[in-house]
Amino acid sequence: MPLLNVTDVTHSFGGLCALSGFNLSLNPSELVGIIGPNGAGKTTLFNLITGIYRPDKGSIAFGGSELTGRRPYKITSMGIARTFQNIRLFNELTVLDNIRIAHYTGSRYSPVEALLHAGRYRAEERRIIDRSLELLAFFEMDHLSVETAGNLSYGLQRRLEIVRALATKPQLLLLDEPAAGMNTKEIDRLMEFIRWIHSEFKLTILLIEHQMRLVMNICERLVVLDFGVTIAEGTPRQIQDNQQVLESYLGPKNLELGGGLQ
Repeated sequence: MPLLNVTDVTHSFGGLCALSGFNLSLNPSELVGIIGPNGAGKTTLFNLITGIYRPDKGSIAFGGSELTGRRPYKITSMGIARTFQNIRLFNELTVLDNIRIAHYTGSRYSPVEALLHAGRYRAEERRIIDRSLELLAFFEMDHLSVETAGNLSYGLQRRLEIVRALATKPQLLLLDEPAAGMNTKEIDRLMEFIRWIHSEFKLTILLIEHQMRLVMNICERLVVLDFGVTIAEGTPRQIQDNQQVLESYLGPKNLELGGGLQ
């Protein structure tokens, strides 16, 4: 059974239709890219999946359970995590505290126990800290645990945001333009990082990205949006050769930035 099913979803902002009759099916462990010009509806799709918006029409099911109407934190606890186009770290907190926060959707103590520092609070806090440090060590970031997140380099902030998402133990990871603002070397490192977490964690990944070299080289399948409508879907090679995509969005010069499918 597909892990995610988006069926005939439509969403409008006033008189502007951001998504129209959109359909998407994701199988477990797929790595799929969503591409399209600004305003095509890509981030709207992520906001609908994660419960920030509610569709005007259609269904969004995850693991056979309907997501529509659920609060974002409930959707996170079901196994969906995301990053944002503009990095949303707690910049004044440490790297460790940014990871700790991600564990609280699954914390096992009550608000009263937290207020009084009693009952299960101390043991659970120790478990969360230990688990956070283990995760940072796994990604070779444990030496940065006491560093303030806002002091990290741009590339490390992007990495930390992805690690924080992984701390929620997702089955589906949504990455919203993770290469935004990166230079060529940083994009190369990011490509390897995404490949690695996809393989290591057996994750399903849905990726929004404008960097054609990245999506053409790591995605198994691409969906192209334009004005809220799917205009093409297929392998990177099929998309690269799709005349409608060439005319509507990418253009031959931009596609050449993919450097082929290596």
